[in-house]
Amino acid sequence: MTTATPEQRPVASAAPATPANLPLRKRPIDIFFLCIFSLFIVTCIISDSVEGLGLDQVADSKNILVQWNYTYSSNFDPLYQSHPLWLRFISGTSAFVYVLFYILLIVALVKGFNWIQLYAVIYATMIISLTGIPIFGVEFFGAVGERTPNPGMFLLYNGPYVLIPLLLLIRMRKPLPFTRKF
Repeated sequence: MTTATPEQRPVASAAPATPANLPLRKRPIDIFFLCIFSLFIVTCIISDSVEGLGLDQVADSKNILVQWNYTYSSNFDPLYQSHPLWLRFISGTSAFVYVLFYILLIVALVKGFNWIQLYAVIYATMIISLTGIPIFGVEFFGAVGERTPNPGMFLLYNGPYVLIPLLLLIRMRKPLPFTRKF
């Protein structure tokens, strides 16, 4: 029986190496997301916290956030002014849960943490479903007192909260999202 020399022995193939993440400057879509989700943090504080806490949106409030929300809702969004409990839950989730995700997402985008992919997919799916179906449904097809009187302005204000998560969902469609530009 002959033994093979080290040169003749089969070499075990090494596991394929994980591709390296691209630096942030080479991922322009992620820079865009950084800007947008930073803005979403601000809008959660300004808008969603008011509705989530059930603060009455009246013109003469001493709370500046309530005044800003009143200006918007009295002109474009009567549903937002009516405080249905289900909308308070959706807004409260945005103000007090999604805002934490936005912070994590921003850190993950900057650092290139691929583990954010699953959480981004869960977030995007939830917000598209919770905003796109009940809120947009009522705003366009609900009772007359809850429908938006100005669909164009409503979409201008609220469309990004569905479109940006949809874009994020598309961005996170494949494993290791930060190893590619899109």
